[in-house]
Amino acid sequence: MTEKGTQRPWSPDRIGISMLAIVSGTLAGLIVLTQLQYVLLAIVLAYVIAPVQQRLERHLSSTMAAITLIVISVFVIFIPVAYILTIAIQQGLGFLTVIQDGELSLDNIENRIETIGYVIDLDLVYATYREPITAGLQRLATGALTVISGLPGLFIGLTVTMFVLFTLLRDGEQFLGWLRAVLPVSEHVQQELFRELDTLMWASVIGNVAVAGIQAILLGIGLALLGMPGVVFLTVSTFILTLLPLVGAFGVWIPVSLYLFAVGRPTAAVLLFVFGSVVSVSDFYLRPAIINRSGALNVAIIVVGIFGGIVLFGAMGLFVGPVVLGGAKVVLDLFAREQTESSGF
Repeated sequence: MTEKGTQRPWSPDRIGISMLAIVSGTLAGLIVLTQLQYVLLAIVLAYVIAPVQQRLERHLSSTMAAITLIVISVFVIFIPVAYILTIAIQQGLGFLTVIQDGELSLDNIENRIETIGYVIDLDLVYATYREPITAGLQRLATGALTVISGLPGLFIGLTVTMFVLFTLLRDGEQFLGWLRAVLPVSEHVQQELFRELDTLMWASVIGNVAVAGIQAILLGIGLALLGMPGVVFLTVSTFILTLLPLVGAFGVWIPVSLYLFAVGRPTAAVLLFVFGSVVSVSDFYLRPAIINRSGALNVAIIVVGIFGGIVLFGAMGLFVGPVVLGGAKVVLDLFAREQTESSGF
């Protein structure tokens, strides 16, 4: 006797609603893709400030609590970040002025290098690599023009972020309830899945930013004490590079040490080299302590997730990429476990 009768037949209504679900889901996904980075930004911000929303709801309505947090976010996060980035860009342009004024000329650098017993013809090096250097500068100029021309789109995108963030803060619990209802898995599997994803989000978003922020601030203080110009630009650059694995603060303090040596400040160059080495070495202690304390993210997931996430999601891939990759591992582990349990092994 077969079990054919135990399976529900596909009725016309079931077939129709399935087709509508696929079409509507695909169209909705295509719409979200047009503003994906800004939606992801809203999700990351909502994750970070959701605990504050829950505390405020003890004294305010969910709507007023969400509005309050949006206003605070604008004045505490968006405006200060925009101001700091503006200063950083201005100081970055100032470095170009220093080079153009001849303070960091090729002859000056050659003379300094010769004092330690090495002879190098930088004019020959530049002539050899002139084409890639020129191409790189052209790409930078094109990128700057793209950013400027994209300001209207940026304004629209940030508006999307604000509305999505408001909705997630106000109706976050309802959204999670709906998500649990539509996920075709049992409740205990859902609980484990959400718990693992929460760990991944904490490690990637809060942990990674904390490590980058600590190292950037430490190196920025050191640069300020040495009287280095463009401290804000260099600190922001350190923060961005420290978010990237395999790069880190090395990408800032090594070139700056060479710069200080080239302009006749060897003592400052040595001090920065030593202090920068300490800051970079601290990564081996901070990152495992903050990010990998639960073992949620290993080095491979971080590296592949960040660089792959940047390609796929843009800047937000720095945070979302490792979560997506780590989440895929969690889902596959749960799938394998459920298959084993259902097979009776």
